[in-house]
Amino acid sequence: MSQRLFLAAIFLILGYGFWISPEFKYISAGVAIFLFGMLFLEEGFQSFSGGLLQRILHKSTNNLAKSLTFGLVTTALVQSSSLVSVITISFLSSGLLSLAAGIGIVFGANLGTTTGAWLIAGLGLKVNIAAYAMPMLVFGVVLAFQKSKKLKGVGSILAGLGFLFLGIHYMKEGFETFKDTIELAQFALPGYAGVFVYGAIGIVATVIMQSSHATMVIIITALAAGQITYENALALAIGANVGTTVTAIIGAMSANIQGKRLAAAHLVFNLATGLIAILFIYQLAWLVEAISRSVGIASDDYALKLAVFHTVFNLLGIVLMVPFINYLVVFLERVMGEVKTALDQPKYLDAAAGKYPDSAVNAVRNETNRLYIKGLKIVAKGIGLSLGDIHTQHTRQTPIQTAQFDDVDIDQQYERHIKPIFSAIILFMSQSSVSSQDKQFGDFHWLRVANKQIVDAVKDVKHMHKNILRYANAHNSEIRRGYDLLRLQIANTVAAIELIRSTEDNSSVIMLDQLKLELLHHDRNINAEIEQMIRSGKISANMATSLINDSAYTYNICDQLIQVCETLYVIHNPNFTLAQRSVALDDDEILKIIDKPEQRP
Repeated sequence: MSQRLFLAAIFLILGYGFWISPEFKYISAGVAIFLFGMLFLEEGFQSFSGGLLQRILHKSTNNLAKSLTFGLVTTALVQSSSLVSVITISFLSSGLLSLAAGIGIVFGANLGTTTGAWLIAGLGLKVNIAAYAMPMLVFGVVLAFQKSKKLKGVGSILAGLGFLFLGIHYMKEGFETFKDTIELAQFALPGYAGVFVYGAIGIVATVIMQSSHATMVIIITALAAGQITYENALALAIGANVGTTVTAIIGAMSANIQGKRLAAAHLVFNLATGLIAILFIYQLAWLVEAISRSVGIASDDYALKLAVFHTVFNLLGIVLMVPFINYLVVFLERVMGEVKTALDQPKYLDAAAGKYPDSAVNAVRNETNRLYIKGLKIVAKGIGLSLGDIHTQHTRQTPIQTAQFDDVDIDQQYERHIKPIFSAIILFMSQSSVSSQDKQFGDFHWLRVANKQIVDAVKDVKHMHKNILRYANAHNSEIRRGYDLLRLQIANTVAAIELIRSTEDNSSVIMLDQLKLELLHHDRNINAEIEQMIRSGKISANMATSLINDSAYTYNICDQLIQVCETLYVIHNPNFTLAQRSVALDDDEILKIIDKPEQRP
C-alpha cells in the first residue's frame, strides 16, 4: 500500500512539473533515459557472470589493499557502484569473500563512483556526446539481437552507454532552456541551513532514482546551467553519496546475515563520511580551491570543482575509516548475530548468492559442506559415539567398546539438522541463475548427487541403529564383537575423512584411494567373519540376519561418505588441478588392487 502511495506521489509531482514547465519534460526524459541506460549497462555486465569479473574478484580480495583497488577499478570501469555492491553481496553471501574484504570493496567502490562525476563534468558538458550516443545505440541494438550470450552482453553495454550519453545530453539541454524561464538559484539557502536542506534533497533524489550517478548528472548539469549555487551543489553531492546506500540495503534484503552486515557497513561508512563532509564543508571547499588551482582548473569551472570535491570527501572517508575496518567487523558480528531457530537453516543460500553462477555454485558447495559435517555427526551418534570420540578413542585394530550405549532419535536428528538444509539446497539449485549452457552446470550435478548421498547415509544409519543398540552390550560376545567391528569400520572411515578434509595437496588423493581400498578389504574380511560365526553356531539365525543386513548398511554408509568426500574435497575440488585429480584411482583399478594385494599402494 505504501509503495502504491509513493508511486502515485511521484506521478503527481512529475505531472505538475510537466504542467508548469514544458522544459521540465527534457530534464525528466533525460533522467529516465539515463536510468534506462544504467539498467542496460548492468544487464550487459551481468551477462558475463561466471567470467572475468567474478574470477578477478575471487583472486583479488585476499588483503585490504587489493579489496579497495578492486572496488575502485571495477566501479570506474562499469560505472555502477550498485552493480559492484550487488555482486559483492552475492559473493559474500556464498562464502567466497570475507566480511572485511567485502567492506574494502564497498569503500573502494565509493571512490570509484566519483569517476562518473569527472566524466560528466570534464567530457559530458563540453562535448556533443549525443553524436557518440547514436552509433552506440545502433550497434548495441544490433548485437543485442544475436543468439550469443557474450554478443548480447556487449550489445547491452554499448546500448547502455548510448542511453547514458543521450540522457546526459537531454538533461543538459533541459537545464539550459529551463534557466530562461525559472531561476532555481533564487531559492538557494545560505550557510549550514542550505547545506542540511540540500543534503536532504540529494538523499531523497538518490533514493527515488536508485542511482547516485543520475543524481550527480542532475547536480552537475544544473550547476553548469546556473540553476543552483556551488555551495548547494556540494551539499547535494554529499546527500547523493549517503542516499546511494539505499541500493545496497535493498540488495541485502534477500541476502543472508553477511550480506546484511555489509549493507550496514556501507551505511555506516557513507553516514560517517557525509557527516564529516557537512561539518567541514567550508574547509573542504577551501581545499578543493587549492587543488583546482594546482591542477589548472579555472576558478569559474564549478562543475569540475564539484568533481574534485566529490573525490576529496570520499577519499577522506576512506582514510578515516580504513583503520577501523576490523573493529567494524567485530561490532557488526556482535550486533547482527545469527538468529537461532528450532530447525537448522541454511547459512549461504539466498537470492543474492544465486544471481551469479560462480557464487551460486560456491554457496551450494559451502552449504553441502555444512550438511556433510552435520551428517557425519549424526552417523557418529548412530554408532554410539561423537566426532570427538572417533578422534580420541578409535584405533584401526581394536573394536570400540562403550559402557553405556544411549538411544538416539535419528528421525528427529534428520528432521532438525538435515532435511531443512537439504530441501533449501534443492530449491536454491532449481531457482539459481545456473543453466545447462553454463560451465558450472556440471558442478551442480555432482553437488546434487553429494547431497543425496549424505541423506542416504543418515537414513542407512537409522536402519542399523536399533540393532546396534540391541547388540552392542549383548551377553553373546560374538554378536557384540560383530557389531563392534561394524562400528569400527564406520568410525575409521569418518576419522579418515576428517583427516582428508584438512588436507589440500596431492596426499589427499592418495589418502582417498587408500580409504577406498581399506573399505573393500574390511568389507570382505567382516563378511568372512560373519560366515564363520554362522557356521560355528556362535550366533543365532536372527542375529546372523541382522548382522548381514547391517554389514551391507555399514558398507553403504562408508561408501556414500567417501563419495561425498571425493566430490567436495578431491576430484571436484575447485582448488585442485586436472593433473592432481588424475592421480585418483577409478573403481576398476581399486577392484584390481583388492584382487591382487601386491599392487596395493
